[in-house]
Amino acid sequence: MKIRNKDVKKFSHFDQAGQAWMVDVTDKKATARLAVAAGELTMTAEAFSLLKAGKAGKGDVLGVARVAGIIAAKKVGDLIPLCHPLNIGKVSVNFLLNDKTATVEIEAAVGLVGKTGVEMEALTAVSVAALTIYDMCKAMDKSMTINNIRLLSKSGGKSGAYRRD
Repeated sequence: MKIRNKDVKKFSHFDQAGQAWMVDVTDKKATARLAVAAGELTMTAEAFSLLKAGKAGKGDVLGVARVAGIIAAKKVGDLIPLCHPLNIGKVSVNFLLNDKTATVEIEAAVGLVGKTGVEMEALTAVSVAALTIYDMCKAMDKSMTINNIRLLSKSGGKSGAYRRD
């Protein structure tokens, strides 16, 4: 689908002719930027108990998922075609285990001082952490679901702060 000229201004990754392009950040001022994203992975109570007890057959599931999320945030420029490769200053990936719902809640924060935001990096960190948990636990539960991956907040840059209600 080609973007119409009248719609081009709404999307930063299209030029005036409607062609996809990488946004030029050359003249933008570097600012401190931070993005926080979250998501959930829900599994059976049995699989959740094994994960929580550290008895998943493949080892330290959450430790490996944390490292996978960190690596993913650093690789977004290689994964998403129009994202800039960034010199990330901070990535954290944390997990909260919800016993009532057998859910692993995942939160990632990514920060840097740069010319473009890190929302995609935070979202990708959450996504890959969730996929890593799925991969490491699929022998116990193939019915797991990854849900509600979303941006919680961002700060810095021309568009200013955003916080999800």
